[in-house]
Amino acid sequence: MVEMSENIVGPRLRSLRGRLKISQRELARRAEVPSSTVSLIESGKINPSVGALKRLLDAVDLSLSDFFSLEPSEGDQIFFRTEEFREISNCNVSYRMLGPGKTKSSLQILYESYPPGSDSGRVFLTHDGEEGGVILEGQLEVTVGDRTCVLNAGDGYLFNSATPHRFRNIGSVECIVVSACTPPTF
Repeated sequence: MVEMSENIVGPRLRSLRGRLKISQRELARRAEVPSSTVSLIESGKINPSVGALKRLLDAVDLSLSDFFSLEPSEGDQIFFRTEEFREISNCNVSYRMLGPGKTKSSLQILYESYPPGSDSGRVFLTHDGEEGGVILEGQLEVTVGDRTCVLNAGDGYLFNSATPHRFRNIGSVECIVVSACTPPTF
C-alpha cells in the first residue's frame, strides 16, 4: 500500500471549489452532506472515505481519477512501471490507477490494496458502467445490492456499477485486487 504522508484531499477540494466558484455550503447541499463535512475535509481535520469523497465529486460531475490525476503526459503512453501508477485515493485503501484517467481512455484499470479490516467506506459506491476484478491475494467481501460474497485469491466479480456496492477485507492479511471499470467513472 502507498502511504500518503499529508492530506492532499483538502487542498485539492478547496481548489476545485474555487475553480467552480461554489461555496462549501453549496457543495455540501449538492452532495447532500452536512456543510461541516466539507469544512473538516478542506481544513485537513478529517480524511473522507472513498465513498464520501466520491459523493462530493459526483455532485460536481468529476470522477475520483480526474480529481487525483496529475497533468496529462505528452503522447500516448503504452507501458507503465509500477511507480507510474496514479494513486486516486487518500484513505486506508489504496487505489492505484493505470494510465491517464477517463479523459484519455474508455477503460479504467486499478491495482487495489486493502489492509486487514479496511473497506471502501460506509457509503455504498454507485456509478455508471460495468466493473470487474480478480482477487490476487487475501480475501475480499463484496456486496452488490442485496448480495454478499467472500472471494478468495483467484476468485472474481463482474457487475453493473449502477448497483450500490461495497468492498471489505475481512481477512487477516492484505488483500490485493486488480479491477477494471468501463467507462472510467471511478
